Amino acid sequence: MGLLSLRPSLRRALVLTATACALGLAFPRTNWEGIVWVALTPPIVDALLQPIRQAFGWGWVFGTVFYLVLLRWLDFTFRTYSTIPWPLTWAVTFALAGYCALYVAAFAAAVSWLARRSIISALCAAPFFWVAGEWLRGHLFGGFPWGLIGYSQYLRLPVIQIAELAGVYGVSLVIVAVNAAIAGCFVLPWRSALGGVGLAGGLLGATLAFGFWRLTAPAPPGEVNVAIMQPSIEQPLKFDPAFASTTLAIYLTLTSRAGAQRPDLIVWPETAAPSPLRRDPEVLRTLGALAGSLRVPLLVGSIDVDGSTPPKVHNTAFLLTDRGIVGRYDKIQLVPFGEYVPLSGLIGFVRGWAEFIAELEPGSSASVFPGPPAPFGVVICYEGIFPELVREFVKGGARFIVNMTNDAWFGRTSGPWQHLAMYPFRAVEHRIAVVRAANTGVSAFIAPTGKIVRRVPLYERTTVAERVPLRTRVTLYSRLGDWLAYLALAVSGASLAYRAWKRAG
Repeated sequence: MGLLSLRPSLRRALVLTATACALGLAFPRTNWEGIVWVALTPPIVDALLQPIRQAFGWGWVFGTVFYLVLLRWLDFTFRTYSTIPWPLTWAVTFALAGYCALYVAAFAAAVSWLARRSIISALCAAPFFWVAGEWLRGHLFGGFPWGLIGYSQYLRLPVIQIAELAGVYGVSLVIVAVNAAIAGCFVLPWRSALGGVGLAGGLLGATLAFGFWRLTAPAPPGEVNVAIMQPSIEQPLKFDPAFASTTLAIYLTLTSRAGAQRPDLIVWPETAAPSPLRRDPEVLRTLGALAGSLRVPLLVGSIDVDGSTPPKVHNTAFLLTDRGIVGRYDKIQLVPFGEYVPLSGLIGFVRGWAEFIAELEPGSSASVFPGPPAPFGVVICYEGIFPELVREFVKGGARFIVNMTNDAWFGRTSGPWQHLAMYPFRAVEHRIAVVRAANTGVSAFIAPTGKIVRRVPLYERTTVAERVPLRTRVTLYSRLGDWLAYLALAVSGASLAYRAWKRAG
């Protein structure tokens, strides 16, 4: 039985489910990034032809399947580190996928409602609706900007250079514009459809032309030599007191090995110290002496416990020299249900469900380390997926960015690779190099062009050093931030308001 002979509802379900699965596989590690240029066409066509309620419902189905495939790595974390039995571990992933899918459903409903009066207007507004939804998802309820459609193109350097102008949202807008133009070919007269294809083709052509042009620019002058380490310490052993001396010995050995390469800075991963650094004078003295003997400052990730009552716990990056601690940064953007529990007064009981749920205190400012070796900013764990936060460090004078993280919670799944895929955009947005030290991987050096110059495979214990160029210019995105997202919100709001006004009239 052919696809066309099936009932319309079943045919729609099969097509939307298949394309949603393919869209999820556009991201690491499968990296079917080419599929995104057509994968949004079926839900757009469906939204143009369906009533608003049906468009919302099918948009939610499409989004849920997409995010289930994208976030499938979460099941490993809950199976391994929580008391939730399998297959109930998938309920957590489904809940998050269902929440994220609401933004896709709202996108489909908005397209449907606008199409009731003008299909061309709906197609023109679709890219702005999508970008507005991505921005809102990255900000509401603490924000979860994972899996923005633009991130699928992290390996396509000519495409992502426009992030210098408009951030990752610029890439998302181009992708959705191409999909909307293709959708127009299914629902519009050929002359109108041809016009849409021409506009989208021109936008894509301009994007690629700008990208190839920017990739020919000479490298900025000035550089520093930075060494990173990937210790590959399994998560259950990181804070095990019985393993603490072994953990420290691994770090000291790797640090000495890195120091032999004469770097200007040695970077440890997130929460690398096996005990709170400021509460362990012996370890602090050892690291200070090591920094002095190597004549290299150490950037060390550690849990920090202050002396207040009750004590406040921070996820902190310390800069150490032979004089001890000379700088610190406390993580600002904490992971919900990982480093704090939202609405803890109501649902604080969930802390007992998983060993990775903590209660940390957020930092208060995006502190830039003045050096040595040069001013730099540190984003801890998934802070780097928030473009505005990285921009705060750049505005504060950072000349390169360090990301220290511990993705051991995600094992050998696609999670660490998806996390890595977002940092080329931070590099391009500000034309700044990104140095990434991850406990179990994926550690990497990323050039200002977004090119991943070097990366360390998962669970390989090693040290790597690279020459890192220093930022010398201010991009449009550095100056204006998410201006395109604000424009998308304005266009979305205005188009829907105009539609409501016309309907009332």
